[in-house]
Amino acid sequence: MSELVRLNDVTKVYQGGVMGALNQVSLGIAAGEFTAVMGPSGSGKSTLLNLIAGLDQPTSGTVVVADTDLRRLGESGLARFRRERIGFIFQFFHLLPSLTVLENVLIPAQLAGRSRTNARARELLGRLGMADAADRYPARLSGGQQQRAAIARALINQPALLLADEPTGALDSHSGELVMKLLADLHNEGQTVVIVTHDPKLATRHAARVISLSDGQVVDDAWLDTSDRRPAEVLRIQTEGLA
Repeated sequence: MSELVRLNDVTKVYQGGVMGALNQVSLGIAAGEFTAVMGPSGSGKSTLLNLIAGLDQPTSGTVVVADTDLRRLGESGLARFRRERIGFIFQFFHLLPSLTVLENVLIPAQLAGRSRTNARARELLGRLGMADAADRYPARLSGGQQQRAAIARALINQPALLLADEPTGALDSHSGELVMKLLADLHNEGQTVVIVTHDPKLATRHAARVISLSDGQVVDDAWLDTSDRRPAEVLRIQTEGLA
């Protein structure tokens, strides 16, 4: 498989040298991988994800995503690149309370100037067990439902890369497991997925590769044996128990 993400000698130092910086990190992520990034608080996990997403810039080194050196893009170019090539799932959903679920899902498509996306948005919500919630407001949804709406929003522009920063951190264990199965099923369909998670059980149960960070450096990069895993079934519209 071809590389979708490449970091070369990436260092990130925040003003004052606060923890969370990266120190000469080099790694590649191939198209179609499901990679989990783990490490203690302050190890650089979220910094790594933000650099890959173009939400932040390295102090030195290069970040290349989909054959694009992110340093060469200005702010408007980065914003356009993120809209078109990257889907981002946050820990706390970031759904706009004044918009319905469907309207929230459509936001990235509207910002990208894409039309005729209502059908795709409803299809995604249906596959995520959210068809009946399309016209509801976020306040009427459970945490698990809000996160599934956020996943649909991240997928609306058919991104090459799906990034998730602690996507189960605000959920109970049952909802967190369901969200991870959703991401695993997307991976089974060919989606490249990179997640930051604090939960080693979820990471090793669903991801194919686990990158461990400590003090801003990669201390372990392990490929897992996935041969005995059964394909996830959540996206086959078997929505029993989705809360």
